[in-house]
Amino acid sequence: MITFENVTKSYGSLKAVDNLNLTIEDGQVFGFIGPNGAGKTTTIKLMTGILAPDSGTVKLDGVDIAKEPIEAKRRFGFVPDQFNMYERLTGREYLRFMADIYCVPLEKRNAHIEKYLQLFSLEQAYDQQIRGYSHGMKQKLAIIGALIHEPSIWILDEPMVGLDPQSAFLLKEEMRKHRDNGHTVFFSTHVLDVAERLCDQIGIIKQGQLIANGTLEELRGGQNDSTLEELFLELVQADDWNEEGE
Repeated sequence: MITFENVTKSYGSLKAVDNLNLTIEDGQVFGFIGPNGAGKTTTIKLMTGILAPDSGTVKLDGVDIAKEPIEAKRRFGFVPDQFNMYERLTGREYLRFMADIYCVPLEKRNAHIEKYLQLFSLEQAYDQQIRGYSHGMKQKLAIIGALIHEPSIWILDEPMVGLDPQSAFLLKEEMRKHRDNGHTVFFSTHVLDVAERLCDQIGIIKQGQLIANGTLEELRGGQNDSTLEELFLELVQADDWNEEGE
């Protein structure tokens, strides 16, 4: 479970996240969407402890990340939209490093690594330095490393970017399996048709404010033939019109 309670984060006079209240229950794939600069990445950085809120509380499985940061960080695996890896390490060295950080037993880490190397077709690159990897290969390696301790919460920022169609399909299947095991997946995306097909709950953020949240049916509000793209554009444009009208 992920909870935001009255969370605000400002950069000078700009409120990047404005009094966010949001609960994502276990057993959910949650899609977080919004225009560029809406506050998606700031929200994720607050959730992962990279940034501290000006006010409010973020809890992961009931653990306050500000008060118990180490315990909270054990609860999630995070795949950022940009990678700052130790590129002179090989893939093998990087995954061993990630497993050591989370104190993953040898047998468990080996089983995880073997499964995902095969799943993402990285066996041939495993002993090559990361600096020789393509963007998509780095993305796959980051996913394997983030999930190596089998966290209850997956947090992924634009996880499909750079993945080939087969790998993107396999990742979506893994996200569904994680949900079906009673866990939580939080991911941001600009690919609205993926969010429409994959998500149990969708949140739309604009200018730091959560302007809509719910299942696709709830967002439709009786307009059963509306796509998520149509709903998104309608909500964002309506919000713009309301601001101008005021």
